[in-house]
Amino acid sequence: MTEGGRSYEYVIVGAGPAGCVLANRLSADGDTDVLLLEAGRPDEKREIEIPAAFSELFRSAVDWNYHTEPQSALCDRELYWPRGKTLGGSSSINAMIYIRGQPDDYDHWAQLGNEGWGYEDVLPSFKRAEHNERGPSEYHGTGGPRNVADLRSPNELSEAFVEAGQAVGLPHNEDFNAGEREGVGCYQVTQEGGRRHSAADAYLKPVLDRPNLTAVTGARVTRVRFDGREAVGVEYARDDGDGSRATVDATDEVLLSAGAINSPQVLLCSGVGPADHLAEHDIPVVADLPGVGRNLQDHLQASVGYECEKPISLADADSLWNVLKHLVLKRGPLTSNVGEAGGFATVAEDADRPDVQFHFAPSHFVEHGFDNPDGHGFSLNALQLRPESRGRITLDSADPFDEPAIDPQYLTAGDDLEVLLEGVKLAREIMRAEPFDEYRGEELLPGPDVRTDEGLIEHIRETAETLYHPVGTCKMGDDELAVVDDRLRVRGLEGIRVVDASVMPTITSGNTDAPTTMIAEKAADFVRNVA
Repeated sequence: MTEGGRSYEYVIVGAGPAGCVLANRLSADGDTDVLLLEAGRPDEKREIEIPAAFSELFRSAVDWNYHTEPQSALCDRELYWPRGKTLGGSSSINAMIYIRGQPDDYDHWAQLGNEGWGYEDVLPSFKRAEHNERGPSEYHGTGGPRNVADLRSPNELSEAFVEAGQAVGLPHNEDFNAGEREGVGCYQVTQEGGRRHSAADAYLKPVLDRPNLTAVTGARVTRVRFDGREAVGVEYARDDGDGSRATVDATDEVLLSAGAINSPQVLLCSGVGPADHLAEHDIPVVADLPGVGRNLQDHLQASVGYECEKPISLADADSLWNVLKHLVLKRGPLTSNVGEAGGFATVAEDADRPDVQFHFAPSHFVEHGFDNPDGHGFSLNALQLRPESRGRITLDSADPFDEPAIDPQYLTAGDDLEVLLEGVKLAREIMRAEPFDEYRGEELLPGPDVRTDEGLIEHIRETAETLYHPVGTCKMGDDELAVVDDRLRVRGLEGIRVVDASVMPTITSGNTDAPTTMIAEKAADFVRNVA
């Protein structure tokens, strides 16, 4: 147990994708004591393992249920941000899409001064993490912890989408994680046997019997404890009804893997961050690091949606027959990750690589699934891959139990709006292509009356939502806003690293689960001094 006075070599904060990787890799040496602390409860909800049910986990007990500050460019709306609060973190509530991003993303990180983070440097870590059911190749690995598979029962509508994308001039792409990024196709997913394969399934549960690994749920870390400028442990609150607190010592390192929202919040509550902001909340300054909480980036998506003339969408996925197919055969609509297909396209005239991503769903998906119309439908969303807008995470109070202020400042910089507009226009063109003719009913979003760029911009401002990819708030680098160095050590401090999506200096060109896993694989090597 983790009573006061107990010490471990490594204390890991957060059992999301990064924390699960670290717990596995660092405890592989049986002589090293590792403690993993997770604020949420065990991943026991039945919906977690059923791929098509992922949106039913939103606003549940396994979701932090965050909301942004009002967004001036989005009609002052406060956007809902789901984040996983259970073993596996967001890998236990996401849509399971396996996308690494583009090689240029990582080469750019290296060009920013982060040695060892170019594409050729990170590819071995991607491959080591992966068991791709297609088999090994130049780009893919087998035998790794995380299972990557093709969808078992892709929907007929997803196949129509791939044909429609080709009809408007996009190539077919069978593997978005190999050499070519442009094109349309079905996504590979982090599933095994038709069920979700989260970071907890892959990395944590197989090693929980190690005597040198302790994993504690219902343990919310409230601050990192410092002796001068050296991290010596953490304080955490037990989720036992009375909010009692405990401390634990870390003799080697504290590894903060709480995610792009909670990692900066914990640092700020611990006295690490912009000195002026800490002073506003009477928090003693341990280290004046102005970049903590800054550099927030996310992918914003806007949708095009239609009624479906045939009863073949996921609207009836939870029928008794489909439940039996999933239980017995591990096939059928419940194995769908909803975002079954998609692709990448280049829409800006000056872009030299894809700048828009699509996610196709053989279902309605309005406001995260909370406001879906009745009946059958299908939808396609577009997002800008590399937004220029930068937001921030700040404290509303010094109380670690108060939600931080999340202000992504969507569509406030550069050509973010223009690129997203072109993406939505291309999405609409795809949905109106001939392969959808036999399925396509009334256009619900943006609606048949929206015929101008101005109308589409209004649609974006009124309806656009996050695609769940916040990153960058403890960025890696050597400039004045860098929080960690290229070995993920917090600058100016000892005994503490940040290991999660918050260290990305710029957002990757795609879904962020696989890149976060890669970051943790590399971090484990740094900690063990094998890289």
